[in-house]
Amino acid sequence: MVDLAMMRRALEAAREAAGRGEVPVGAVVARGEELLSVASNEREAAADPTAHAELLALRRAAAALGTWRLSGCTLYATLEPCPMCAGAAHAARISRLVYAAPDPKAGSAGTLYDLPSDTRLNHTFPTTAGLLEAEAAELLRAFFRDRRPKSR
Repeated sequence: MVDLAMMRRALEAAREAAGRGEVPVGAVVARGEELLSVASNEREAAADPTAHAELLALRRAAAALGTWRLSGCTLYATLEPCPMCAGAAHAARISRLVYAAPDPKAGSAGTLYDLPSDTRLNHTFPTTAGLLEAEAAELLRAFFRDRRPKSR
């Protein structure tokens, strides 16, 4: 199944991010079975608040295709996109979003907001949530657990 393979690749990118001290979020943009881009968070390394995995994956896919219009493409993310990333997916005209774990603090694809299905916008796209959710959630939990001060 293509969705499963792409999400596994996004999880691999998230694990790589954790190893660099970045919040472990990974993203992939694919057109069918064709992998166009892979990215993970780079906010710490780039000192850039916009260097989210989804945004970077969308930029790289657009560069690979030579167009900002990513219609026919799917964005896979290990964490539900925030408002900025959901907005970028909308602006890129992606055809579909698949994410693993919901984000109760910033989720904008169904949890706090639902930008992908907001008919007030000029483009909507279907969302599939929960693919490999347990793995993505555990990766995030472990990352933050390891960074919390240990109680004495």
